[in-house]
Order: sequence, then C-alpha cells, then structure tokens
Amino acid sequence: MAAMLQPQIILLKEGTDTSQGKAQLVSNINACTAVADVVRTTLGPRGMDKLIHDDKGNVTISNDGATIMKLLDIVHPAAKILVDIAKSQDSEVGDGTTTVVLLAAEFLKEAKPFIEDGVHPQNLIRSYRPACNLAIEKVKELAFSIEGKSLEEKKSLLSKCAATTLSSKLIAGEKEFFASMVVDAVVAIGNDDRLNMIGIKKVPGGNMHDSFLVNGVAFKKTFSYAGFEQQPKKFVNPQILLLNIELELKSEKENAEIRLSDPAQYQSIVDAEWNIIYDKLNKCVQSGAKVVLSRLAIGDLATQYFADRDIFCAGRVAEEDLHRVAAATGGTVQTTVNNIINEVLGSCEVFEERQVGNERFNIFSGCPSGKTATIVLRGGADQFIEEAERSLHDAIMIVRRAMKNSTVVAGGGAIDMEISRYLRQHARTIPGKSQLFINSYAKAFEVIPRQLCDNAGFDATDMLNKLRQKHALPSGRPLFLFYYFPSAHFQRKEPKFLLFSQLNEWNSEAVWVVIIP
Repeated sequence: MAAMLQPQIILLKEGTDTSQGKAQLVSNINACTAVADVVRTTLGPRGMDKLIHDDKGNVTISNDGATIMKLLDIVHPAAKILVDIAKSQDSEVGDGTTTVVLLAAEFLKEAKPFIEDGVHPQNLIRSYRPACNLAIEKVKELAFSIEGKSLEEKKSLLSKCAATTLSSKLIAGEKEFFASMVVDAVVAIGNDDRLNMIGIKKVPGGNMHDSFLVNGVAFKKTFSYAGFEQQPKKFVNPQILLLNIELELKSEKENAEIRLSDPAQYQSIVDAEWNIIYDKLNKCVQSGAKVVLSRLAIGDLATQYFADRDIFCAGRVAEEDLHRVAAATGGTVQTTVNNIINEVLGSCEVFEERQVGNERFNIFSGCPSGKTATIVLRGGADQFIEEAERSLHDAIMIVRRAMKNSTVVAGGGAIDMEISRYLRQHARTIPGKSQLFINSYAKAFEVIPRQLCDNAGFDATDMLNKLRQKHALPSGRPLFLFYYFPSAHFQRKEPKFLLFSQLNEWNSEAVWVVIIP
C-alpha cells in the first residue's frame, strides 16, 4: 500500500517524447540515409538538377549539395548533422558538399547491420577512428604539390581544378571560359583571404559568353539626381575621393522653433545652411579628385555643382563596393572633407561608365593595388544566373583553397577507390571483429564511383569490378590516380582538388555523433 502512494517522479517536461536503444539508433541511420537519397542523383558531371519551390513562392534550380540541404528545412535532429557537415564543407572548401553527405550516410549504412546484430557502437568507433587516420595519411602520401611551379604552370593546373568543379554545374558547357576567368580573379586578389574582394554582379540578358572579368571594381549605377547626365562618363588616370558623409542640403525640421528679434536674422540662418554645403563641395573640388563616391546620399545641388566642374559623383554606393574600391585604388574612406591630402585619394588607369545589357556600370580598371576583381555575369533566366553565381562561388573557393594548400589529388572516384583498396588490404592484418568493421569502412568509399556510374547511366557493378582490378595491378599503380571509368566512352584524367583530410574527419565525426547512443 505504501508503494502505491509513492508520487510519480517526472524528470522531463510533460509531453516530451523519449526514445533510446537500438531502435532509435537504426531510426537515426534511416533518417540520414533518406537525406542522402535526396542529393544522391546530383553527384558528378552527369548529375541532375533539383527544382525546389518554397512556401513563399521562390523557385531555386540547383545541384549544389549545400544549397539543397539548406532549402530542405530538415527537422530530424540526427539528419541535421548532415546539413551541418555540408555547411562546414561549403564554408571551408566550397565544393564537395554532396560528397560529404553521401560518404557520411554510407558510413552509417555500412554500420547499420552491425548495430542490428547487437555490436556496441563504441566497438565500431574504435575501428572507424584508426581507419579514418589511415585514410588521411594515405591521401597525404598520394597528393602532389603545385609549389615551385612557374606561374603559367600553376595557372594551368588551377584552371583544371576550377574546370573540374564546374563540370558538374549548370554552366558545364562553358567551363573552360569561366575556369580561366575564376583563376585570373583569384590571382588578382593575391593572398587576401577576404572573398568579398571578388565581386559577382548579375545582369539578365545576353548569353554566358557575354560575361566578362574586370581587373578592378564594377558596380551598378546608383540612384542619381538631375545634372547627372551632364557629368563626364570617362576619365584617364583620375584621382578618386571616397566619402562616408552626406553631401545634401539639409532643411530645418518641420517643428523646429527659432526665435528671432530681427527678421533679417532669418536670412543669415538660411545663408549659413547654404554656406555649409557649398564649403563641403568646394573642399571636394580643391582636393583634385575627378571621381567622388559616397556611401550616403549626394543630393541634386551637389550633383549639379560637380557636373559644372567636370567631376563625376555617385551617392548611396553599397558599403561592400566602396570598400572594394578603396582596396583596389589605394584610397581611404573619409568621414570629413576637411584637410584632404593626396595620400587618402585613390587612383586608377581608367574610369568609365559602360552600358551592360539594360544596366549602366561604373567600372574602375587598371587599379594600382590590384587586390580586387569583379565578374559581370550575363545569362537568360534569373534562376539560371543565380545557379551560375553559386557555381562560380564554388570554383573560386576551390582555386583559393588550392593556392593556400598547394596539394591536389585526383578526382572522379579514383582517390576513393585507392583508399578503399588500401584499407581492405590493411584490414587483413587485423584479427578479430575489427577486421569486419574496417572492411565496412573501406567499402563505404566506393559509394562515390558507384554513384558516378549510376548517374552517368553505366552498369555500376561491372565498372566497380573493373576499377578494383585496375587498382590492384602493381604495374598500374603510378597511373591509378588519373584513372576514371575504364571505358572508351568516358575517361577523365584531369586532377580534381579535394581537401580530403578535413572532409574525412567531418564525415567520421558525423557518424560518431549519430551512432553513439
């Protein structure tokens, strides 16, 4: 009777759903596999695009893994881990987001039978950790460096890295055209880590070949007042003044109250307002600048004042564009027009306003600092241009990463097959259950070439058998890195950059989070 009167102990909030044990582990693995199945068909040069329509009516066409994962709005807590590793890959490397999701899901899929048979997750992890470290060491051993090569050789290899990235995108047909453009843009900013120094401006209309690279800064013409058309639209070797102040006549507020003893004093107040703005404009002219840009408004009075003195001005310039102009021209953004010296003025070889499609662009080229570049992207539909921008972002990230890390490995599933072969061989030297676990880890790497075969319409089983045979040949060992599908129809021999060590660590960490109960 006393036991029946014991109060119920409630640890969690009422209505909280709790689940644990083997069934929940299997459920988590199934959720991650379902997420991977969504992006599986987007992998590789023959991958398909996904059309995503959200509740706001926005339509996105993309085959970028990170973009698709963000738009899916996944709520399952275990599946969200795959979204996180895709975001990490996108921010750190730029490309390979679909690859990380597929690999992580395949590791989990290979672990699922062992979980169902009662193997403790910690036993799996104790085998997966050394297998992960072995894979990373093998990648470092197989990678080759681009350090010490001439600029032309380095550019050629970087172009191949960019072209390989673009080969699976919507603009794959123009990959050679855009690859060289991307390499030139990344080389232009040098060792600067700020990717916002490379601007991408989208202009609907025309075709992809109408896109062009500006070795400097280009931005759309800002809002302008009367008198703007009277200003010169081209300068050679101009000095550039960058401001963060308003050049506009400010009238008194509606409810302002001024007590005057003499009506003549009112005119002096009005004159003072005009004198303030004229004094600012006069100091801008005396600085010797021929181009005046401001982040804040430049009013109609100032616009006409500058036009009468053959000076170009633009107000309400986006902060990002203003900082890019400062980095390129060597100027400094000023918050006052007092005591402007030559050292704070920027310069460039040519400034011009050019018509691009239906837009007018202000273009600064031949900048002395050369720490920025702008890609003006043309195309038909808005969705097409949006996807082209995402594709170029991936290519820019890859080229930048290749310049910083300077080591590359082969793509097209070649590195995955070699790691799989190496781990299978290593597993034979290990006694006990660990041999099975490492074998399953090795088998998971084959998901990349298998999915590439499926997406290209090949027989995956037949192709994988041929690949295993080629990788097992001692005579073919120096060439295996560049070996793709052993078929006369489809070979790819250019190297593809991949920050594989970090990619592998993220995948393994995601697996450990999901399978630890």
